[in-house]
Amino acid sequence: MDGTSRSPNVLLIYVDDVGYGEFGCQGNPQIPTPNIDSIAANGVRFTQGYVTDSLCCPSRAGLMLGRHGCRVGHETNPPWGPQWKEYGLPLSEKIMANYMKEAGYATGMVGKWHLGYKPEFWPMKRGFDEYYGNLENSRSYTTPEILDSLEENPQPRHVKQDGYFSTFAYGERARDFISRNKNNPWFLYLAFYNQHAPVDEAPPGYAEAFPEIKDPKRRIFAGMMKALDEEVGKTLKLLRELNMEEDTLIFLISDNGGPTPSNTSVNGPLRGIKITQFEGGLRVPYMMQWKGKIPAGRIYEKQVSTLDVLPTALTAVGVKMDPAWKLEGVDLIPYITGNNAGVPHETLCWRRGSYRTIRQGDWKLLFRKGHPVQLYNLKNDIGEKNNLAETFPERVQNLRLRWQEWDSQNVDPLWLSGKYE
Repeated sequence: MDGTSRSPNVLLIYVDDVGYGEFGCQGNPQIPTPNIDSIAANGVRFTQGYVTDSLCCPSRAGLMLGRHGCRVGHETNPPWGPQWKEYGLPLSEKIMANYMKEAGYATGMVGKWHLGYKPEFWPMKRGFDEYYGNLENSRSYTTPEILDSLEENPQPRHVKQDGYFSTFAYGERARDFISRNKNNPWFLYLAFYNQHAPVDEAPPGYAEAFPEIKDPKRRIFAGMMKALDEEVGKTLKLLRELNMEEDTLIFLISDNGGPTPSNTSVNGPLRGIKITQFEGGLRVPYMMQWKGKIPAGRIYEKQVSTLDVLPTALTAVGVKMDPAWKLEGVDLIPYITGNNAGVPHETLCWRRGSYRTIRQGDWKLLFRKGHPVQLYNLKNDIGEKNNLAETFPERVQNLRLRWQEWDSQNVDPLWLSGKYE
């Protein structure tokens, strides 16, 4: 960036449990999403965008760290029950908000945190100037437990307000943060709870907009998606009104694939759902916009990861990355603009419990104790239907060794019983 340019704002929108087969720009016309689609139209859509895990909590850890959560023991969702509140992302680790705050940015978060419930783990203790949202996996859109850092002596409290719907509340607070910081560079992490279960209630009149959808749960899901798209649209509109659009780097990504049985979200041609390490769990809607800096309407077909969000944002705001940070992603801008013709990630690996997965080039290996080894060529078999493990045993062995090399840098999980098998 030249010295006359304003440091860009960074808006990171993370949606919940939205499968690869959702959104109009992803090829699904059933539920119109014109505002979300506009981010892809005005920027780039990644057809092979991966998360660091196919489960909410470790996916968010990887996003905030710029490293795999299993590097620091944050490998899976904490156990349910009172004991889970003892766990959180290790306090020794810097996250995206810390880096942005050190760069002189106002830092705000709105929405689902899921990286620690105890006060020492709260977003305000992790580099965010302010926070409004649900700390855990909420169980309601209308009566969630909310923490509002702008209150005097903030404490988690259940909302008791007629007509409250978290999608709208999160959008409003996000726009309030942007408006209050219009004269300063800002970073906003907007983590909508949509489309996570429970899928039992859309805002009044929203599900009714889809009478052609006969499945009642899917119709509610559509109403919730309509509300999500509207809130994204209102936020983009505010950026335009404040003449911030060209000064704002925007990401919109889902935290993992769709859990079809619980919320009806579809994963398109991909096999598997949330939690699994098939493509339907790990490959997600992933798009980015920075008007005037990256080409509009670009479709990028090489492998990228949510590991890349932090390095891309830091480079955009002028932060020189230190190798001591051990960030595992890359700045995506040169790849998008064509200045770098290489592949951002030739190899990607995953681990959760006994699940082990590696993708190298077009080849993907899944192996797990007590289960058959699975090898797929994703270029020819995006649906992971034709297991080639017996046909290419040497490739299986080479990929195992490469995965083990990657795994040697991981640590034992913080809240699984003993060392995983």
